[in-house]
Amino acid sequence: MNTLNQLEPQQRRNLRVLFITGLLFWISIGILLPTLPAYLDAIGIKQQQIGLIIGAFAIGLLATRPIVGKLVDTRGRKLVLLIGTAVVAIAPFGYLAVTSIPLLMLIRAFHGISIAAFTTAYSALVVDLAPPKQRGEIIGLMSLTNPVGVALGPAIGGYLQVAGMYSAIFWVSIVCGAIAFISTTQLRESRSAIDPLEIEPVPTTSIWKILTNPALGIPALVLMLIGFPFGAIHTFLPLYIQSIQIDFNPGLFYTISAIASFSARSLIGSRSDRYGRGVFIAGSLCCYTVGIAFLATARSEMSFVIAAILEGLGSGTLIPMTVTLVSDRSLPQHRGQVLSTCITGLDLGIAIAAPVFGTIAQAVGYPGIFTIGTGMAASAIVVFSIWGNRSLSHSIGFCLGRDRDVYRQI
Repeated sequence: MNTLNQLEPQQRRNLRVLFITGLLFWISIGILLPTLPAYLDAIGIKQQQIGLIIGAFAIGLLATRPIVGKLVDTRGRKLVLLIGTAVVAIAPFGYLAVTSIPLLMLIRAFHGISIAAFTTAYSALVVDLAPPKQRGEIIGLMSLTNPVGVALGPAIGGYLQVAGMYSAIFWVSIVCGAIAFISTTQLRESRSAIDPLEIEPVPTTSIWKILTNPALGIPALVLMLIGFPFGAIHTFLPLYIQSIQIDFNPGLFYTISAIASFSARSLIGSRSDRYGRGVFIAGSLCCYTVGIAFLATARSEMSFVIAAILEGLGSGTLIPMTVTLVSDRSLPQHRGQVLSTCITGLDLGIAIAAPVFGTIAQAVGYPGIFTIGTGMAASAIVVFSIWGNRSLSHSIGFCLGRDRDVYRQI
């Protein structure tokens, strides 16, 4: 918090407004996570069709990531934030208004645009406002909106669901989104961060250039590899626990993971400014891999508790640190496209995980799914250790906190 007090008054104000906006946004999203499938079941939608509707979210998310990345760089961070908060406020009206499966899928895909727009613009604006020497600390603090919002939202939604108040669930989501939109209008964006006329011109970039640049493509690949086990946890964990007949509430796993994620995000940011991003990314990958391995062999409540702690610590460190890393390695005028492309790696892994693992679940079983996930997480360690910096020696030194990031721009 001392770092925030050292910033200019306008920077502090913007960061506070952003934090409130982010918290409301994630509550709006989180309140529907456990309740929307139950609502769809209550109105008579079949289980297979519920899966199609919920999965349509990824269509809007993946399809619009590249578009919003360019908008963030060419039209400004605030405009795209307004788009994201507007969509998150409008979409719940659709769930209340229609019962047609094709229309519900369309609304769900529209809802996916909210995360694509909001997360890209939010991350880019936080980076713009953070002094480079305190970038890790501020990104770590500002990323707390996600675990807090995603913890509060389902808790509120679960309470209302037990009371059978499905309409109230959607209205809370709408109100939170609307207040987030109003809060976003209070931001004062610096034109110099986005106006190509006020910065030194550089060659235009593209998704292909980003992905083939090892400085940026490797973090995107690492996120995609982690996306597979991440998606498996959020799709198959409740079924896995049910199949082995352990008296363990799946919701407790997600709660423990969220608390661990919160703890990691609040601690690692300032330390990454001192010791570098590489050691924390490498450590988070190891932590995440061990956590997934615990899931693959879990046969007791304690195994799931340990797995939840390790998974939360791993993801809570990896995601903000990777955002910080690619921000370090990108120029301000390309930051939106870079962030959107790299984060799409995680989105893609999560989106593919459900159908891929669902197809092979009968053959390998749920432990087999998490065994494969362990292998993918371990491969992410290998990729980052070998290619995370300009050469093998630089990469290993970077992972050990003994070498600088050769690719760092600013």
